[in-house]
Amino acid sequence: MTVQPATLTLPAPAKINLFLHITGRRNDGYHELQTLFRLLDHGDRLHFTPDDSGQIRLSSDAPELATPDNLATRAARALKALPGTPSRHGVRIRLEKRLPAGAGLGGGSSDAATTLLALNHLWQMGLDTSRLAATGLQLGADVPVFIHGHSAWATGIGERLEPVELPPSWYLVLTPACPVSTAEVFSHRELTRNGSAIKMSAFLAGHSRNDCESLVRRLYPAVDRTLTELGQYAEARLTGTGSSVFAAFTRRAAAEAALEQILDRATGPLDGLQGFIARGLDRSPALDVLEGLQTPVE
Repeated sequence: MTVQPATLTLPAPAKINLFLHITGRRNDGYHELQTLFRLLDHGDRLHFTPDDSGQIRLSSDAPELATPDNLATRAARALKALPGTPSRHGVRIRLEKRLPAGAGLGGGSSDAATTLLALNHLWQMGLDTSRLAATGLQLGADVPVFIHGHSAWATGIGERLEPVELPPSWYLVLTPACPVSTAEVFSHRELTRNGSAIKMSAFLAGHSRNDCESLVRRLYPAVDRTLTELGQYAEARLTGTGSSVFAAFTRRAAAEAALEQILDRATGPLDGLQGFIARGLDRSPALDVLEGLQTPVE
């Protein structure tokens, strides 16, 4: 018998959108889209200590994030609100924040998904993946992909997912100091909303784009400059509607050399530019941790 740890630590991986086509707008205001989510071996980390206080408490190395509106806190409340959850269930969550906000890397959504996965285990709720994903969808359209924990071809508003396996790649991700508002982008009158749907074969042949990229480049000059800088080394693209841009490399060393040179030149509009290198994943490391744990026997 394995004793359940007093504190459970799980990663909350980042994602990038390898492409993003906006194919329509629904009557409820949400946008129909098509995208390919790729998980990365870089992200936030959360620590969960369950207790019988009935309270949900969040702390963070970024104190401004430890609020009731944080997606990790909201995810815990959503799970606790489900019928049959004992009122005594409580948890202390500590968030190690590595992903910038408003960057299109899915940081808040991944934190929410990791919280749902962790508390489903710690509170022994026994919810299946579909039920957890449905709960996560109420928090954000990107949460389900992190619940399922696989890189995926996505349609609908991003919640209809088909797991995929992709060739190995290293990604150089750059984030200028200008968070992008998803709400502003999706509500903007100049956003392309009639993009064409494609198949995987078309993506692999290079026939894809990010329909938000041209608009974000016009609205945020620092994003435009970052794409130009990175484009000197490899094809660069915006991820999601955020400020982060990325390029794929076959070798980590090539990505490291590009990152060093770009940061050395990061002045003017690129003051505060951040960057990291990550390996693309087909499966979330959070699932690996959870599957290595045995449900405690009382």
